[in-house]
Amino acid sequence: MGLSAAQLQAGIDAVAAITPGVARALERAGYPEPRIRPRGAATLLRTIVGQQVSVAAAASIWTRMQALLGDDIAPEAVLAAQEDALRACGLSRQKVAYAQSLYQAVVSGGLDLSALPHDDEAAIAALTAIKGIGRWSAEIYLLFAEGRPDIWPAGDLAVQVGLGKLLALPDRPKERQTRELAEGWRPHRGAAAIFTWHCYNNAAL
Repeated sequence: MGLSAAQLQAGIDAVAAITPGVARALERAGYPEPRIRPRGAATLLRTIVGQQVSVAAAASIWTRMQALLGDDIAPEAVLAAQEDALRACGLSRQKVAYAQSLYQAVVSGGLDLSALPHDDEAAIAALTAIKGIGRWSAEIYLLFAEGRPDIWPAGDLAVQVGLGKLLALPDRPKERQTRELAEGWRPHRGAAAIFTWHCYNNAAL
């Protein structure tokens, strides 16, 4: 499961202690709520569904998929579903292929989500070996479903914008700069990432 409220607060406090901009934002915005998702293929599939679409669109697609496949989106249901039925839920042809690739890997044992490597980069490599799962999707899964404390999705637009707010940067940092700027926050970058999302959505900052 993802980082608990206590883990989030401890991580953010550690970052705020060495970063004045984070400390100031914390005083104004407070702590974010935990972002926790269950372990398993359905959570990974949900990140695929959410790629390059709005949050509202992704939620709508997911609701239609649950109506078609059942609330738990079981592997057997996905693999048995007709492509046209999945596309009618709102999935692109490419995302249908990604969903099937993911669930085939799970059913075949090629991807064991209960035994991912302990090393974060090795776990990211295992996940991104599956067609349709990029680094962002892997990082989101490891942060929200496994609660790994030092995951930093530097390619995420909201993380970049939120970081720019926190550090009062003149321009939104690109992925490489976003990664570099957070190096000093190890091993609390997961909590910092959730805080940047919190700040991104906070109009008072």
